[in-house]
This record gives sequence, C-alpha cells and structure tokens, in this order.
Amino acid sequence: MLQAAIQSLENLNTPDDCSIEVIVVDNASIDGAADWAAASGYRAVRLATNEGFARAVNRGIDLSRGDDIVVMNDDVELAPDWLVQITRALKASEQSWFACGKTLCYADRSRIDGAGDAICRGGASWRIGHGRKECPQFDIPRQTYFPSGTATLFRRNFFEKVGRFDEDFFAYLEDVDLGLRAVEAGLGGIYVPEARAYHHGSLTGRAWSPAMVRWITAHQILLLAKHYPAQLLFRYGWNILVAQLLWAAMAMSHGRVVAWMRGMAAGLQHARQSRFQARGLREKADRLPEVLSTMESEIVRLQQETGFDGYWKWYFRLVRAPGRYEG
Repeated sequence: MLQAAIQSLENLNTPDDCSIEVIVVDNASIDGAADWAAASGYRAVRLATNEGFARAVNRGIDLSRGDDIVVMNDDVELAPDWLVQITRALKASEQSWFACGKTLCYADRSRIDGAGDAICRGGASWRIGHGRKECPQFDIPRQTYFPSGTATLFRRNFFEKVGRFDEDFFAYLEDVDLGLRAVEAGLGGIYVPEARAYHHGSLTGRAWSPAMVRWITAHQILLLAKHYPAQLLFRYGWNILVAQLLWAAMAMSHGRVVAWMRGMAAGLQHARQSRFQARGLREKADRLPEVLSTMESEIVRLQQETGFDGYWKWYFRLVRAPGRYEG
C-alpha cells in the first residue's frame, strides 16, 4: 500500500510555487515498508513500537517544514489533480484553515468512501456518504469543521492554534476530536469534491475487529467527556443514550460483545481524567450546540435523500431529529 500511495504523490500535478516534502512515519511495521521508503530517498521515521495513528501523525507534523501540511493514510491513492484542486480551493477561501476532498472506494470507484465527517447530538459520527453510489448530493462544496484523517490539507497555523491530534485516541475518531476542537476555536475548513482520492480502507485495522470496536467504543465516551459541558450532557442525554445503545447493538450483532465491554470500561476509566484536562475547552463551547444541530440536520437530510443506514434509521426514529424526518 505504501508504495502505491507514494507513487500517487510522484504522479501529482503540482502548482508552480509548490514543492513537496514526503515524511513516512512507520509505526513499527514488520513488512519492510520503512526500509523501502528510506532506500527510495524519502524521509523515514521509525517508531520502536506501534504508538498509534495520532502520535505517528504528530511526529510527522512536528518534523515537517512546509506552510501547508497534508495528513494522508498509507492506504490512499490521490488523483493526479488532487493537490492542484485542493490548494486552489484553500487559497480562494481565505477564512478556511483546512480542505478535504471526496474519497472514493478503491475497489469500486463509483462508490463513496467518505465526503467529510459529521457528528450527531448523541456523539456518534458518520463518514458522510460511506458506501453510497456517487450522486449529486456529494458534489456540493460546503463549509465544515471536520477534517478527515484519510487525506486533508491543513494550514500549519491550524495546528498551532488548535493543537496536534490527541494521542489519547490511539486510532479512530482522533479526527473527530480535532474537528470538535476546531468548532470550539471557530476555525472552519472546506469540503472540495473535485479533489478525489481512492481509499482501500480497513486493511490495517480490519472492519469490526475486536480492536476497532474497543477503540471506537472507548473514544466515543472520551469525545463526550472531553467536549460536552454538563448542560449539554443533560440536554442531549436521550440522544446520547440512544446513540450508545445502538452502537452496542451493532457491535454485538458482529459478535463483539467482549470488545464492546472492554471499550466501554476503558472509556469510562479515562473519562474523568479527560474531562478534567479539557475543562478549558468546554468553557469555549458556546457554538457547539448550533453546530451539532446543524450537522444532525445534514445527516438526516442526506440519509433521507440517499437511503437510510440501519443505525441512523433507528437513531432518528428514537430521537427528535432537527428538521423534517419521515422514516
């Protein structure tokens, strides 16, 4: 995967004033990827142990020298015009701090892997459009607070103002946490559908593996503990309960009862510390209710227009959705 990803970087059309520095951060892999990257002339940073996605990306950010930084997974291939499209859009939007594009499934490029992220009032997130056929609904540029860890261009100043990825999120939802901090700081970005990438997905962390379920379960609890003030936990209590019970039901339907229980225990164990450390963030969460309601309205609209996933169908049946819902 790494060779194909870097080959797509070599094939990029680049703006005239742009040069590219490639940094490969290797999380103690055993397949020779770091050796190949170093032998091919790229800067390879070798971690002695698997320190997780967030910490690895932070190492790369700290070592980078550019004014703009692309965070990109190793199982992604960028279209040749990705960089031109996304830099053009970011430069044209002076108020935006990052730009993310449309990601298509590598195996079936007529299907959406992700058109940005959204989070509902219950604290559950959706990779917008995941699994859907391409359609006009996902071709509309829009403002967003949520960058994708799959492939996003950031202004360096974004990380100086918001901070790096939270390393308590070993893998999964670290970009949602970054997005919530962007909300609290008032630093939005843009979705650029013309910038296309192709994502293999769930090759390093297998879909519905015990580790995936454990991490997502724990990290959903950390998101709530870290970002929701007490009044929002009370205000959205029913939404949160519904979101968590539906996630538990999905995990159990895939035979991951033990993984869910371990994730819940880990999340609750770390929630108090996370809440204490992030108390300053919650004091700046004035715009969070409006953003959460707006995103939940966007989720219900897109689900209505493109077909409901089982999870969201039941979520919106059980909670009072903002906007019109007929499920």
